Amino acid sequence: MKTIPAWLACATLVVTCAAETNSWPSAPLTLTAALDTALRQSPALLKGKQDLEEAYGLALQLRSAARPRLTAGGNARQLDASGIEQANVGGATLQFQNETQWGANIEVSQPLFTAGKITASLRAAKLTKDAALAQYQALVADTLVELRVTYDDALLAAELIKTQEASVELLTRELEDQKRRFDAGTVPRFNVLRAEVELANARPRLIKARNALRTAKNQLATQLGWDIPRTAAQDLPLELADSLAATPFPIDLPAAILQALSRRPELTVLRAQEKIRAENIRQARADYYPQLAASAGWRWQNKTFTRRVEEYEDGWIAGGQINWNLWDFGLTQGKVNAAQARREKARLEVEDTQRQVELEVRIAYSTFTDSKEVLDSQQKVIEQAEEALRLARARTDAGSGTQLDVLSAQTALTDTRTTYSQALRDYAVARARLERAVGEGTALKVNQ
Repeated sequence: MKTIPAWLACATLVVTCAAETNSWPSAPLTLTAALDTALRQSPALLKGKQDLEEAYGLALQLRSAARPRLTAGGNARQLDASGIEQANVGGATLQFQNETQWGANIEVSQPLFTAGKITASLRAAKLTKDAALAQYQALVADTLVELRVTYDDALLAAELIKTQEASVELLTRELEDQKRRFDAGTVPRFNVLRAEVELANARPRLIKARNALRTAKNQLATQLGWDIPRTAAQDLPLELADSLAATPFPIDLPAAILQALSRRPELTVLRAQEKIRAENIRQARADYYPQLAASAGWRWQNKTFTRRVEEYEDGWIAGGQINWNLWDFGLTQGKVNAAQARREKARLEVEDTQRQVELEVRIAYSTFTDSKEVLDSQQKVIEQAEEALRLARARTDAGSGTQLDVLSAQTALTDTRTTYSQALRDYAVARARLERAVGEGTALKVNQ
């Protein structure tokens, strides 16, 4: 069996799923490069590829039932000469068997009539390949979606680090300013203590953001099949080249549902399995009818009345065989009934999965719409929060504002930046899951 080359078109990315060296990236990792790497060396996809090969092997077994079969055989045995019957003929002893016996043959056989069983087997073989390919396609789609989510989580953690670092920097400057004012006798000790408390409260958020980035990088490396050296530092030397962005995905709900019902590989698998069950019914019914096969070949065997091995008899052999179960006490009928029940179950699974797919699309579309609305609501909030902080500082410097105004404005700015980064991440993840739900980027082709 030849190796199956698989190609995956994911959005604008088309890469070959071929084995390459498991190497650590020497440049910042883009999402496209991460998807490319996952297709080559993701452990989940490598194992799924073996399942695909196994299914193709099963399809080959099913196809073989219709092909001629060439067999060769032989035998040899040695008998005890004293146990062989002998006769005296004309004063000579005649032995009725040769104590050294051997034979060999080569034969080709071909089914001639199977009442449609072989034809059904051939169709089932093709459907088995189609189902296996669609199953692998679904695994690829799931793997890439999870990879995109992990990549976006890492980008979010990186953005939150910047936000928390900026917050710590602002609060550090505020603490220094309050200390100068306290030393000058213009503010009470309370202002210094409050600034110190706010700064202390901001540092754990920065620590958590850094830990989130380390965790996301480790998860990303594991999903990509990279072997992390056990002596590697806590912070992996993995830089991400992309940034969180809101890429539009224009599609309405009715179109999304129709697209999902026609493209989702899970439905392709179940529809193929339903057709396979129909072929199984035809195969079971074929046992009601006679089965006819023919064979032909050549044989060699030892002579009976000589012990010389080099002397033998040979010649052609040909024959035919017919089998017909005239009565089997319901065995065939039971097989047919069981096959019909399995087909009905497969039909019900297709209908149920179609409803589940539609529900998944509706939920994904609703989540995507919600994330888009949240993101739109945050577009100009950062500018407003920055302006509010500037005004609060100006009022405090002019003596008409308080430290509370400044600290509140700083907290609001940090929360706004955090909310916006989270909204960008939620939008990107919702878009990826909606694309998966409608079957985008899952066109898988196999050259055979």
